[in-house]
Parts: sequence; C-alpha cells; structure tokens
Amino acid sequence: MGEVALRPIADADLDALFEMMRDPESLRMAAFVAEDPDDRGAFDAHLAKIRARPDVTNRVITLDGRLVGSIAAFVIDGETEVTYWIDRAHWGQGIAGRALGLLLELVSVRPLFARAASDNLGSLRVLQRAGFTITGTDAGYANGRRAEVEETILRLDGAGARP
Repeated sequence: MGEVALRPIADADLDALFEMMRDPESLRMAAFVAEDPDDRGAFDAHLAKIRARPDVTNRVITLDGRLVGSIAAFVIDGETEVTYWIDRAHWGQGIAGRALGLLLELVSVRPLFARAASDNLGSLRVLQRAGFTITGTDAGYANGRRAEVEETILRLDGAGARP
C-alpha cells in the first residue's frame, strides 16, 4: 500500500468529496447521512459551517497524494466524536485504520467517541483495532437506509493503537 496522509480540506476538494459521498453503497453502509445526498447546496453549506468551527478537526485522506476520503473529530453534545468516509473503490485496503491512527495523533482529547451502524462490521473492526471499545447501542432513523437502524457506540480513553 502507498502512503496514507491527512491534510486540511481545500476548496478544490469539495467536488470530489461531494461525489464520493453520493455513492449508493457507501450511503447504505454509513446509514446516518444527509437527508438528500444529491443536494449540493446543503453539502456546501454544511461543509462551510464545519470548516469554520474551531472545535472541529476536519481533514481529507490521501493515498500517495490522491484524495480517497475524509476524516474528522467534532464536538457534539459536549463529547468529541470521530467520523470518516473512504471512497468505496478503496475499501478493505487498510486506509481507514491508518487515517484514524493519524487523526488520533492530531486530536489529544480523551475520551473520544465513535458510532457506526451495527451491521457495518468493517468500520467497527477499524475502530476496535484503533483501541475503541463498545459501550452500547442506540437506534435512530438513518437517511441512508430510510429506516430505523441500530448503531454501536464506541469509546476511546487512551492514546489508541497504532494501525
């Protein structure tokens, strides 16, 4: 595998990120996504808001310099949570785990939390390999599936494992 790196999101990345986050299979796996993934105006407004927040660490993931995903840590309800999105063409290559390890070096806040649809076994494996432990489940309406979906809640207290 090539070099996985993180860098700040640039305006030039927005088209690629928008397209990546419209993939039907990716939307189904992520489950908890935007109400209308085809609404470019809503996407741009959401990213502008996130990029302006000082409590958000938001990066693109690159593989040998080419954008292949995004990863972020953000505060919601007083807790810092991580999220990531990998272009489906690059699933199963270890990119998410390596990117998460890099993010954990950037973000020193602990505990950190994460959530994944309970049937998204790949994402749950990535999080657990990084040192997150399962603390419970919750259920909610998931736009990516147009149904209520169970999600697994995870927590990281220490530095995290190296991928």
